[in-house]
Amino acid sequence: MQRYRITVSYDGTNYAGWQVQPRDPTVQAGLEGALRQISGETVKVHGSGRTDQGVHARRQVAHVDLSEPIAERALCRGLNALLPSDVRVLGVRRAGIAFHARKSVVEKEYRYFIWNAEVVPPFLCRYRTRIRQPLDVALMQAAAGLLTGKRDFAAFTANPKQHVESTVRRLDGLTVRRKGSEITIVARGEGFLYKMVRSLAGFLIRVGEGALPPRVATEVLASRMRTARVPTAPPHGLFLWDVFY
Repeated sequence: MQRYRITVSYDGTNYAGWQVQPRDPTVQAGLEGALRQISGETVKVHGSGRTDQGVHARRQVAHVDLSEPIAERALCRGLNALLPSDVRVLGVRRAGIAFHARKSVVEKEYRYFIWNAEVVPPFLCRYRTRIRQPLDVALMQAAAGLLTGKRDFAAFTANPKQHVESTVRRLDGLTVRRKGSEITIVARGEGFLYKMVRSLAGFLIRVGEGALPPRVATEVLASRMRTARVPTAPPHGLFLWDVFY
């Protein structure tokens, strides 16, 4: 049995997320189908984590076990020949059996992109969330600073009707920066709760609009309650940017 580490990039617009769904197309299902055609085996692809419907990935990492070894370059070429053009395998390499795409993760980075102007350029409309009202990045950054560290993010997650042992997570960095009309929120941490990054982005947008003062971030954390103060930002502005091991 040989384990392979696969680095994949995808436009999530046409997919119901990463994880296999009964009726809808997903990235994981597409990879498993392509691997079945190449190897003749029915396999399960394990990703570093799930991305929701409409969320993109610049660099997602996955692993798969095959009973018969295949040259890395040939496997990479074969996958890209079979996958649709909005899913690309960036690289394949052999990995030891101790490597696990999810369990071996040290840190992940997500980026949320906002276009803060009246009109989004047409070639960016699938990848930027438009906010017409001017956003105050200084206020957003002040609120972001209150959210970093090891904290209970219960108020910044949606309930997927799944049991979670703990809602405490370590958020190593949360920054907000502007370049022209584009505002980028960068979140780095050891792991994230369901829709946590989109919830952080939704909250910071409300702060930037002036609807909430930055200090409310501390109150929201302490409440451990999801309220209208923490909206979920649209999915198409979010990218899984990188995974670190």
